Amino acid sequence: MDRMVIHGQCPSKSNSYHVVTLHGHGSLAKRKVLKEYERAFFIQCPLRDRMIQGYFEMHIDVYFTSQSHDLDNTLKIVLDCLQACRVIKNDNRCVKIVARKFIDKADPRIELELREEGV
Repeated sequence: MDRMVIHGQCPSKSNSYHVVTLHGHGSLAKRKVLKEYERAFFIQCPLRDRMIQGYFEMHIDVYFTSQSHDLDNTLKIVLDCLQACRVIKNDNRCVKIVARKFIDKADPRIELELREEGV
């Protein structure tokens, strides 16, 4: 069981990309807010290079600055960040997500616990 807290407002997956043209073809590019969050996540992540290779559960409490944010759009961003930090080998190994939404205007953050299956 691995637990962590990452401070900062997690951006929504649906608002984190924009269309750009590369070599005459449309492509998706990360917006600045997503790049900044990914950097902050990496710096704060205490489980960097943990590399969970098997199946796992993710239990997450997301603290937003307001009610208007969507919980489901946050989950993919967090899984992508965990993979980029090499906490998990692949987000397709996530077999269960337990997610709760809270409001904390002063301290937006995620509180996250990963539970390896079969350990």
